[in-house]
Amino acid sequence: MSHEQRFVERLPATNYQQMGMAMGVAPEEWVFDEPDKVRGLHAAFIDAGADIILTDTFGGSSLRLRESRYAGRATELNRRAAELAREASAARDGVLVAGSMGPTGMLMEPLGELTATAAADAYREQAAALEEGGVDLLLLETFFALDEALAAIEGIRRASTLPLAVTFSFDRGTRTMMGLSPTRMVEAIAPLGVAAIGANCGRSLNAGLPRMVGDVAHYETGPAEMADYAMRFVQAGARVIGGCCGTSPEHMRCMTAALSGGRVRFRGQD
Repeated sequence: MSHEQRFVERLPATNYQQMGMAMGVAPEEWVFDEPDKVRGLHAAFIDAGADIILTDTFGGSSLRLRESRYAGRATELNRRAAELAREASAARDGVLVAGSMGPTGMLMEPLGELTATAAADAYREQAAALEEGGVDLLLLETFFALDEALAAIEGIRRASTLPLAVTFSFDRGTRTMMGLSPTRMVEAIAPLGVAAIGANCGRSLNAGLPRMVGDVAHYETGPAEMADYAMRFVQAGARVIGGCCGTSPEHMRCMTAALSGGRVRFRGQD
């Protein structure tokens, strides 16, 4: 990577809720139900300065979708989500599309029922569909269990050679909910040839923790404060900057203004 920064879009459900999505609806459902709104939110983040946009597929694995009305349609959903992001990316030269893949929501054996084989198969299917839809890179994000992430990487590499970034959620101070430290995460993930390693969706600073007003989550951290923390992350060595829960296009606009700069190149990209 270079020593410049890229700015990453975020598509949290909170943005969709402000656009009319009901509480309890999975954001991935809008890929088919409201494609114009999905494409429009991508466009809003690009206009705000994002140069990596994420597909609306965080919960798009076959394991996450199996109890939804899109059970059995993981390949179709992921491919279409990638196409929507790809279409939006044409608004500005140089915008990359990252295929977002979140955890399954299940515990791995022996703590739960998820086997390494089943996890790898689910991520292999998702990665293949995202690549078919036109993504430039793949992103495993918000992981908390190392064994699930390792299974996911193994499955992805059976389907794709695209650059892969991996981020964990350190929401227990400097530990994930499964007790994983950043040092142990890097020691395990870095040798696997990933393009980037990072953290997202910790306790703070996203846009803070939400305050519920009726059925809508409101986030207290404003764009200016978010930009201040983005600058601190860069000073600490971060090269890819974005937001997570509660991040709006205006948060992105303030961050890109505060950190006006160039590009970061993922390994394997021209």
